[in-house]
Amino acid sequence: MRLINKYFQELTVNELHALYALRCKVFVVEQNCPYQEVDEKDTKAYHVMGFEGSELVACARILSPGVSYQEPSIGRVAVDFRQRGTEKGKQLMQYVLMEIKRLFPNQDTVISAQEYLLNFYRQLGFVAEGDVYLEDNIPHVQMRRLAKPMSSQ
Repeated sequence: MRLINKYFQELTVNELHALYALRCKVFVVEQNCPYQEVDEKDTKAYHVMGFEGSELVACARILSPGVSYQEPSIGRVAVDFRQRGTEKGKQLMQYVLMEIKRLFPNQDTVISAQEYLLNFYRQLGFVAEGDVYLEDNIPHVQMRRLAKPMSSQ
């Protein structure tokens, strides 16, 4: 999978269309969740795209500190259903975390993770913070990945 990261204004019209199509397919149609999937945060985000050939098969957005949380955050992580189980999600997230480290060094990262994906995010170094809450009628948990892991004493 070829991974690239572009700020919103750098996206081509075709890339933007592909991003919105994949996200709507996953978050609105597949999860049967009618909500405002395209929002104002998109214009303030870095968009990570994973391509197989010319097809967009995975994506995520990186938000700067202050957009959603005090810290940098990750959202709209999506993998086409035909690509699941192939490590594409893990590959995508490892690239996203590398980009966050480059863009926002020495800062924690926060996500609002769908509850069923807690173990996936734990494997990437995230720790749950607080209780389960509903976001667009889907159970979520806020999670944090420390920029510098705490040393055990």
